[in-house]
Amino acid sequence: MPKFVTLSCALAASVVTFACPAQLSAAAEETISIATLLKGGWQIAGYTSTLDSRSAFILFRHPDEPYLVQCRASYDVTRTPPVTSNCYKLQ
Repeated sequence: MPKFVTLSCALAASVVTFACPAQLSAAAEETISIATLLKGGWQIAGYTSTLDSRSAFILFRHPDEPYLVQCRASYDVTRTPPVTSNCYKLQ
């Protein structure tokens, strides 16, 4: 079990590390939603949850596109709306 926890932490850290440069350059891009991605034929390529289990990173791929899209989805009952997501292209 400790190896699984270590692997999960390393995976989450690497996802965050790779996401930071892409997020900074995505400021001028259009807003992307998870519903729009799924309706547009995007497929889930991978996902991981955070240690607090209130948010998750979801990686999407599309057979016709040369880039991936990463989304961070979170749930917080103290906010309105309680479900939020932030999606951006990884190029």
